[in-house]
Amino acid sequence: MKLSMVLFIGLFVLMGCQSFRYYDPQKPYRGKTQFYNNYDNSPKASFWKWQLERWTSSKPAEPPFEPEIIKTDLGYLQQNSQDITLTWVGHSTALLQLRGLNILIDPVFSERVSPVSFMGPKRLVGLPFTIKDLPKIDVVVVSHSHYDHLDLPSLRELGKKDPEVLFLVPLGDAELLQSEGIPHVQELDWWDEVKVQNLSFVFTPAQHWTQRWLFQRNQSLWGGWSIKTDGFHFVYTGDTGYSKDFADIHARRGDVDLAMIPVGAYEPRWFMGLQHVDPDGAVQIHQDLRSKHSIGVHWGTFRLSDEPMAEPPVELGRARKKAGLEDGAFHVMKHGEILKIEVKK
Repeated sequence: MKLSMVLFIGLFVLMGCQSFRYYDPQKPYRGKTQFYNNYDNSPKASFWKWQLERWTSSKPAEPPFEPEIIKTDLGYLQQNSQDITLTWVGHSTALLQLRGLNILIDPVFSERVSPVSFMGPKRLVGLPFTIKDLPKIDVVVVSHSHYDHLDLPSLRELGKKDPEVLFLVPLGDAELLQSEGIPHVQELDWWDEVKVQNLSFVFTPAQHWTQRWLFQRNQSLWGGWSIKTDGFHFVYTGDTGYSKDFADIHARRGDVDLAMIPVGAYEPRWFMGLQHVDPDGAVQIHQDLRSKHSIGVHWGTFRLSDEPMAEPPVELGRARKKAGLEDGAFHVMKHGEILKIEVKK
């Protein structure tokens, strides 16, 4: 027992002495030991306090959550090379078809989002289709390393299905994918750009954090994606609390035609506030980006927080009305639904 404790302490000290390979004194968010947010690095509220609160408090029974799953027109998606479309798979997973390229966002097709297959948040809504049903994927973008966004089984399967697919990931995540035999991986820092054909992919900042294992807190970066081509600009914010980052994105990349913004996993606010916006914060991001059309994601698939599963769309409607937005300016989609985007010339 004593030897085990000594070894544990030795490992802890050794890891603490290792230098952070992404440290850059010219970039404050790349600190000496970890990554930081641009605007708010307040201490994260206690996860265990939240869990204790959940165990010791009672709340009213929640009505059954049975959202509609659309039968996706897979033949159309396979053949489409002209229309701009967004197809919501569930949670934060979506297929963007833009200028003939198929771009998969935070692909999660597993039954659970957890380090183990037998416990952890389980999918409450069935998949509208599987990876094998997808058209040929050209680019996969990943926002951060949390299990509900970076799902290694899904990434491995995508790599086998389409061996030439390009995986774009935040700093600190490339080795994880490469260790799984995924070859075409490129890491990006905030504001780094990759061009694929006539599309510009820029990794953008957000207010969040990362961790997959013990001792790995904020050892990889987090963020969102700005995907831009002539006449069209798409933004996926990634998981985020509210911050000035979105005004910065607009200042650098311009008005947004279509945005994907999280609207769920926001209660309790004392715990979730710094890392996940509620619908009011999501509407403020929509306004900061000057988005013409926004879709609410990160809800309705996995239970990750304390608000009722069906609540986010209702609260989004309230927040939208409060802000004076039209119903169509910011709404949610059904699982499997295809949204066709008309671009005004």
